[in-house]
Amino acid sequence: MKVTQSSDPQSPPLEEQLIGVNAKTGLYPAARSWSGGRRRILGKGPLESYCYHVMSRTCGGEIWFDDVEKEALRRVIWRMAEFSGIKIVTYCLMGNHFHLLAEVPHRKTWLERFAGSQGEAKLFEHLSTLYSKAYLGLLRDELADFRSRGMAVLAEQKLEALKKRFCDLSLFVKEIKERFSRWFNKRRGRRGTLWMDRFKSVLVEAKGEPLRTMAAYIDLNPVRAGVVKDPKEYRWCGYAEALGGSRRAQRGLCKALGKPVDGWRSAGASEAYRCLLHTEGSEIKDAQNETVLQRGVSAESSRAVLADKGKLSPAELVQLRVRYFTDGMVLGSRAFVEGIFEAQRELFGPRRKQGARRLSQSAEPLYTLRQLRVSPVG
Repeated sequence: MKVTQSSDPQSPPLEEQLIGVNAKTGLYPAARSWSGGRRRILGKGPLESYCYHVMSRTCGGEIWFDDVEKEALRRVIWRMAEFSGIKIVTYCLMGNHFHLLAEVPHRKTWLERFAGSQGEAKLFEHLSTLYSKAYLGLLRDELADFRSRGMAVLAEQKLEALKKRFCDLSLFVKEIKERFSRWFNKRRGRRGTLWMDRFKSVLVEAKGEPLRTMAAYIDLNPVRAGVVKDPKEYRWCGYAEALGGSRRAQRGLCKALGKPVDGWRSAGASEAYRCLLHTEGSEIKDAQNETVLQRGVSAESSRAVLADKGKLSPAELVQLRVRYFTDGMVLGSRAFVEGIFEAQRELFGPRRKQGARRLSQSAEPLYTLRQLRVSPVG
């Protein structure tokens, strides 16, 4: 499925519609938290990390996201995960709700990266993943002012307040929802609450069968909902993103399978997870094998996938890589792609030296140009 921009042929390119999502900001004001609902169960023991299945739905389930909005939410989630120190095992963004399987590291251990004489410099470098240069400049000035006036304690308190935002599941999800809501409301010209109450969360054992089963449940959501017949066909889930070549999505699913962190291909994680999805996600029929009681992967598809041991053909892999590129893509020989790159060199950053990127799964040499942000070509 391709990221569709709008039915209006005059609509701006995808990246222009997502400017607010991509922009770095200052510190968001704290929102009032909702106090109702059940007590949240969080892991507080000695383990290095804990995993949670997170789910949140729009108000009444009545507000539905289009393709651009799903893409915006996907970007916000990944960006906040990078900032918060939280790892995404997998995810699925549906029309009116989303699922995340998130790994929250041990906070004290994670914060050790900011210790020592270079700790503050490393902290500011990390803050730059989310905050603008203007905000960070003001923050540096404020810290320097505190210290020059002999109020180093206040400077440390300011830094500690920022550090409290790391490795915190509630703050992570809360800011995802807030940041996306502000962009969404501006895009739709609406006001008011977007999300229904607090998010739901389930503490999941971070290894073995529980983690694998939960990951498969999440990636199978579009199949169960009847949106697609195969989870690889749904653009906004961790499995499809992994097949599209995303290293971060691949690493998350390797975690779910207990494979080496970069074992998506080398350790057979891709094939193993595809087999898992087609085993866990089989449709359920009545005793007469006529009426479908629960939608899922067809028996024929499951048998075919298991017979092939979860392998996808080179042609299928190339199609998936191409399908999950964002806007603006050129596909062809190395010379062809380099020619387009050189002709529109001004659209790319100065550090990019060449335009052609090899598609590793293609049997014949095939190259692509990715993320042409201003004026899509192809």
